[in-house]
Amino acid sequence: MRIALFGAGLFAAVAGLALGAGQASAGVPIVQPDQGRIGMHLSHEETAMVASGPLPAVVSMFVPLNRMGAGLHPETRIYRDDNGGVHASLRQVLMEAAQHPDGSVVVFLNAPGTRGGRVLDVYQNWTR
Repeated sequence: MRIALFGAGLFAAVAGLALGAGQASAGVPIVQPDQGRIGMHLSHEETAMVASGPLPAVVSMFVPLNRMGAGLHPETRIYRDDNGGVHASLRQVLMEAAQHPDGSVVVFLNAPGTRGGRVLDVYQNWTR
């Protein structure tokens, strides 16, 4: 129950930050009930704003790194071990995407008991 409430709060916080960036750049909500998750696609500006703010640290206080997943871009510089484990903080994953001119992320909040026990998944995207 605590994770569900925190997850709802986390999603509201990300949505609030995205909306705070301006109406023209509000995050795009993504709902995937068949996969047991909801999420938001953040623009480059929103990604940079979230990466440089307090939200990654606050999230990491409540969601341990082993309960977060990262879909890294093929050109990532973040270390991934032989088992596919990502060795980076949430801020590092967000910041790497934000450092590219068109870098963005998709953040998903997973339903309890899905996605191998992960609570949060972050996917990087950029073309240049």
